[in-house]
Amino acid sequence: MAEEKNVAEGDYGSMVWVTDREGKEYACYLKDIKSLKPKDKLTEEEKAKCVDVSQIIGNW
Repeated sequence: MAEEKNVAEGDYGSMVWVTDREGKEYACYLKDIKSLKPKDKLTEEEKAKCVDVSQIIGNW
């Protein structure tokens, strides 16, 4: 039987990183999106819950 991993809601381990076709990276909580897919395929509701990573750390 597989052991279930207990991940606190809202912690780093519960986040996924999604890159759109233009190469922009977004951080989303897995609970807020139904599956991993390109940013342009997320619903408007899902997009509103993601964060543009460049807005947090700036451009490299």
